[in-house]
Amino acid sequence: MSVAQPLSRLLPRRRTVLRSLFALTVTAFTGGALAHVATTRPAGAGPEQRPAGAGPEQRPAGAGPAPGGGFDEMYRGRHIQGRPAPGEGFDVRVDGRPLHLMRRSGGGYLTPVDHYQSYATPLAAARAAVDELGSAQLALGAHHGVRP
Repeated sequence: MSVAQPLSRLLPRRRTVLRSLFALTVTAFTGGALAHVATTRPAGAGPEQRPAGAGPEQRPAGAGPAPGGGFDEMYRGRHIQGRPAPGEGFDVRVDGRPLHLMRRSGGGYLTPVDHYQSYATPLAAARAAVDELGSAQLALGAHHGVRP
């Protein structure tokens, strides 16, 4: 005579299912993040990447390096200005709004617009931020807890 086990003993418990789903999710996101890191070229490893169909930069007549090692130019219809700030920083503005740059230990720059890509110069970082922003505007004073 065989004794049949109840169905609840044959199926996995809810806790076991949830733990398995959590482990699978963590593994998938970790793999995605590592794949992004593995396929990202370091700054200075080749020509700057531009989106497909990106035309040449737009500069007004007579635009060039600003005095003191900064820059002042029109890029894709946006006015980009930058000048060295006290210390080792750089004051960069896009259409008059501040773009916060973070200096990396390797010498590159990061922007809050794209934390995953490092750029060799502040100008390259500002251009990449303009590319990423499209027609959107930077928020006024929206970095490191500063409120307008």
